[in-house]
Amino acid sequence: MVETMDELIARVRNQLYRLTDLNDAMNGIRVTETSPDGAVTAEVDGNAALVGLRFTAAVSKLSPEEFEKTVVDTARAAAHKAFAERGELITAFNEEATGWSPDVNHVGIAIRGRR
Repeated sequence: MVETMDELIARVRNQLYRLTDLNDAMNGIRVTETSPDGAVTAEVDGNAALVGLRFTAAVSKLSPEEFEKTVVDTARAAAHKAFAERGELITAFNEEATGWSPDVNHVGIAIRGRR
């Protein structure tokens, strides 16, 4: 419970700063993933949008089908990691805001570990 207008303003200002920090952190996510053979490197942002794609000479050894699969698999792995980072940021934000932490023993749906 807030007792004074100054406390309310301070609380709202703090929440605004936290939201701004969360937004900045999510906008700053960049994940780079390289295929096991080193032929393809994909970079994605926090929305899993592809922002970079690099190839090495190793792509010349791949068939068109292998090349396609390698690009898609590498980009997918990068996107998965980006969403995981984003999820960790949101979970930390929510835990701090509410004081509640997901617990596998808690009645409800456990989000962690789901794909």
